[in-house]
Amino acid sequence: MVRRPAPGASNAAMSSFIQIPDDAPFSSEQRVWLGQFLTQLLAGATTGSAPSGPAVPVTILWGSQTGNAEGLAKKLVKLFKKGNFEPESFDMAAYDRGRLPQEKNLLVITSTYGDGEPPDNAGDLHGWLMSDTAPRLEGVNFSVLALGDTSYPDFCKCGIEFDTRLEELGATRIFRRVDSDVDYDTPFKEWSDGLFALLAPAGAASYGAAAAVEQIETGYSKKNPFPSPILRNFDLNRGGDKQTHHIELSLAGSELDYEVGDALGLCPLNPAEVVDEILANLPFKTTVEVPSPDGGEISLRDALISVYDIGTLNKSIIQKWQARSGSPFLRSLVQADDKKAWDDFCWGRDLIDLVIDHPADFTDAEEFVGVLKKLQPRLYSIASSPKAHPGEVHLCVGIVRYNSFGRKRGGICSTFLADRAKDVNPGVYVHANKAFRLPDSGETPLIMVGPGTGIAPFRAFLEERKFSGAKGPNWLFFGNPHRATDFLYEEELLGFQQDGTLSKLDLAWSRDQKEKIYVQDLMLQQAAELWKWFQNGAAFYVCGDASRMAKDVDAALHRIAEEQGGLSTDDAVAWVGQLKKDKRYLRDVY
Repeated sequence: MVRRPAPGASNAAMSSFIQIPDDAPFSSEQRVWLGQFLTQLLAGATTGSAPSGPAVPVTILWGSQTGNAEGLAKKLVKLFKKGNFEPESFDMAAYDRGRLPQEKNLLVITSTYGDGEPPDNAGDLHGWLMSDTAPRLEGVNFSVLALGDTSYPDFCKCGIEFDTRLEELGATRIFRRVDSDVDYDTPFKEWSDGLFALLAPAGAASYGAAAAVEQIETGYSKKNPFPSPILRNFDLNRGGDKQTHHIELSLAGSELDYEVGDALGLCPLNPAEVVDEILANLPFKTTVEVPSPDGGEISLRDALISVYDIGTLNKSIIQKWQARSGSPFLRSLVQADDKKAWDDFCWGRDLIDLVIDHPADFTDAEEFVGVLKKLQPRLYSIASSPKAHPGEVHLCVGIVRYNSFGRKRGGICSTFLADRAKDVNPGVYVHANKAFRLPDSGETPLIMVGPGTGIAPFRAFLEERKFSGAKGPNWLFFGNPHRATDFLYEEELLGFQQDGTLSKLDLAWSRDQKEKIYVQDLMLQQAAELWKWFQNGAAFYVCGDASRMAKDVDAALHRIAEEQGGLSTDDAVAWVGQLKKDKRYLRDVY
């Protein structure tokens, strides 16, 4: 609690007015710093003084796969520049790690992708820090903002590892690590506010001005998606077991622009029949309104269709649910807190399973939605060039359907697009992905590996190269189970071959012969030619499954470097690492 002292009071007198609550999330050392800051804040407020003393140096390192961490790093730099700070921001891949022991205030913002892995641009720095060669970091103050998704088992693993390792190396944590779920605005504000309170130099203006830098967002964005009419929506597969939709959406009137390599955020709707089944099994009145996470109120039914996530279970939701449920099974699951048990239970189950199989005695609808996550937009790699399709954006979406525990289920967004999007204008926004751009020069050879829906950005790349008149050769590796049913964009790709846009096309049909053949197998078959392309400056792109395909393709690339380039295992690792640093090995994996 803070009471305003008399004008002209000394710092010593003013400090007696400051009381930091016992339950505030600060260590004893941080309480001292915060007390000093609040004393200075009051001094500035009563005397009108400006910040004094030298500017505070701050170094921000970001690890980003799709651009979220990079965007937050830029936002943090803007905040710091409004105060008496000297902020520097670095892509982890471009950071001179030799300066790390001399950093004063080190702030790390990093995402996690795949099976708990660092983003591509963070891999080298992460590996070096985890190694025995990492230096001692006494004298370095640090804090970590970890971005993740609670739908995945290794939630925020990369950020957790950075946080733990920096402390092990002797650095001092000045503010606790903040782990952010997909909706990261509130955690970012919590983290940045805490940092300003600890790092701000003398005077209130530093923190006050920085905190006021938030600008009102205009135009269409994630917070204000554009209602986009669907122009075409059809299945690219010709029978068979797979279903892959090509979807064309209008951007007319939106003023949204995109570049090839970017992603489109799309806001789905939950299936109404599942929502109605949930409502029929809740123990309270359901014809009521509930708070929306974005403000205001909405009917419970509409909220479960368009606002809250009913298709994902995770540890946090189950813990909250168990507190209101008499289920012995959930109690044992929570008490055991076993990672494998959590994963086994959450896989293939949705909110409806908790409602029916493990009823909870929520008192009303507001308490019920209080345990749910916000329904998040889905990001899809854009499958079109704006040059080829002005005013439009195209997607290539694999429709996920499966049966589990006696129910037909599916991906919320993919089944929305396939089954529930007729006469709906879904909300969309552009998500820039600067880590997956075409080379600056149209002369640069391209090697693209994109099986399944991983073809999406490479359709866009080929359209862009054709319409821009790029002269560099293009080589595509594509694969799917069967040629007869699963050759996505067959006519277009063969047309690109015929007009010379596509120089080489290698196709892997994994189920059309006795032995399974994948894109990485074709890479090894073409190893000598691939090595020549790399020697001629080719850029290498991979899009698709992170957990298996991307790892197998990466292993094939290392093997090609060893066998065709005569490199040792360590030298092959260094060569691939250099490709990444030179932005010649880029991945859009999920």
